[in-house]
Amino acid sequence: MAVDLKAFLRTLGDAPRSAKFGMLVVASYTLVAIFAPLIAPFTQSEVVSGPYEAASGTYLLGTDALGRDFFTRVVFGIRNTLGIALVTTIVTFVFGAFFGLLAAVRGGWVDQLLSRIVDVLMSIPALIFKLLLLSIAGTAVINLILIVAFVDSTRVFRLSRAAASDVAVMEFIEAARLRGETLLSLMLRETLPNIIAPLAAEFGVRFSFVFLVISSLSFLGIGIQPPAADLGSMVRENAALISFGRITPLIPAFCIGMLTIGVNFIVDWLLHMTSGLKD
Repeated sequence: MAVDLKAFLRTLGDAPRSAKFGMLVVASYTLVAIFAPLIAPFTQSEVVSGPYEAASGTYLLGTDALGRDFFTRVVFGIRNTLGIALVTTIVTFVFGAFFGLLAAVRGGWVDQLLSRIVDVLMSIPALIFKLLLLSIAGTAVINLILIVAFVDSTRVFRLSRAAASDVAVMEFIEAARLRGETLLSLMLRETLPNIIAPLAAEFGVRFSFVFLVISSLSFLGIGIQPPAADLGSMVRENAALISFGRITPLIPAFCIGMLTIGVNFIVDWLLHMTSGLKD
């Protein structure tokens, strides 16, 4: 265990500056999300003053149109958006990777059926499809998570099926079949460990996309609903302040961009390591 820890720390130490910057950003956002109630001076829906108060010692970033502390809203917005994006990405991978592995290992008509269904779903523009489903099912958080996960799982299905198909034709898989291993065992014990690297990289990329999608849906008014704070809806609610020379709407937009850049830096480093290429 000590050797593994030393090797892990050495790997982190050898990471490029961009990856270290990404780790710092992700770690900072994670700490803000975990300790949001301790960092924020007020609750996320509490009206503390008049509308559009200027920044002061009491209100670090001023107040919004309803008199809520903007700094508090940003902190809880990071927590809400990050938490929902993480849960959505996990659900996306559970659905997409499971059915991708099933199609690759089972093959035959199961593979053809699942692949054609995914082809049909991917032919529909993703954002329009999500807007349509949310308008039908409603904008509850559980609906938001399931609908975004359902639509994005088609991309994970494609990747996991392609990676698992290369593994499924190897000799050790045939040996496992002859031993009488069950389909689930072939998927989870024999195939999945051999495609972890591309799935891990895709997880980071997909998390960035999901984070942006949830913020975009909230900006359009059908994502995370008030009074819960969300970075996308905060940009929309305070956009008019730009006309008066206030940078308040740019703060949540900056938070969205920084997390996306940080995650992409880490993913680029992981892809470079797993590719075997030299610097």
